[in-house]
Amino acid sequence: MPLIRVDALEGRSRKDVRCLLDAVHRAVLSAFKVPQRDRYQIYQEHPESHLIVEDTGLGIERTINIVIVTVFSKSRTQEAKQAFYSDLCQELKTNCDIDPSDVMVCVVSNTESDWSFGNGRAQFITGEL
Repeated sequence: MPLIRVDALEGRSRKDVRCLLDAVHRAVLSAFKVPQRDRYQIYQEHPESHLIVEDTGLGIERTINIVIVTVFSKSRTQEAKQAFYSDLCQELKTNCDIDPSDVMVCVVSNTESDWSFGNGRAQFITGEL
């Protein structure tokens, strides 16, 4: 945990997708201080006509490299979230040549009772985690 969903335009190679997901994971490790194997990621591609990402009037130019990263997580501090935004953009630029202007992030907070990692159990509540 957290659960990461990445939405992007179709057309990336398997290698490019793996690079992107690895970069996202490194940012999660750095900003949220989770264990290495705390990795839950979904990558979804969309045709260009099915993904619209504008700029809320901020003047941000987008390209076909746009990625939307949704983070489902227990509550994180503002500092941790800001570190994640920064670390993520740095990782994606350095390793995947994705400009920060093509990175949009949304963090969705929830509670420990909202998670089951399998076997029909709520591991945060039962004390398994």
